Amino acid sequence: MPRAATTTDVFNAVAEPKRRRLLGALKGGERSVNDIVAALKWPQPQVSKHLGVLRQVRLVSVRREGRQRLYRVNAERLKPIHDWVATYEELWQHQLERIKARAETRGHTAGPSETLHQKD
Repeated sequence: MPRAATTTDVFNAVAEPKRRRLLGALKGGERSVNDIVAALKWPQPQVSKHLGVLRQVRLVSVRREGRQRLYRVNAERLKPIHDWVATYEELWQHQLERIKARAETRGHTAGPSETLHQKD
């Protein structure tokens, strides 16, 4: 089955690692294209291309200030991704509890010399 276009929804848009990095560069607030280029050390056309995709799915918005365009994350559009990932939280919690239990068991079964080394 062919893959859906990256501009159809937020899930497809963020499937691309570079777009996730770009969103990360914007999470601190508004930035111009030149600021993003400098931060990510990508060519300007590459930044503009990925911003275009993110704008099409409305993950970023833009406003003009003089001659500059300032981009920012539209966090509201990330909510579907957050909600979907949250459904798996109990799995992560279960894994963390297993890791904690295993570590505690190892800590209790360690001999005195092993315990001393663990504290160092």
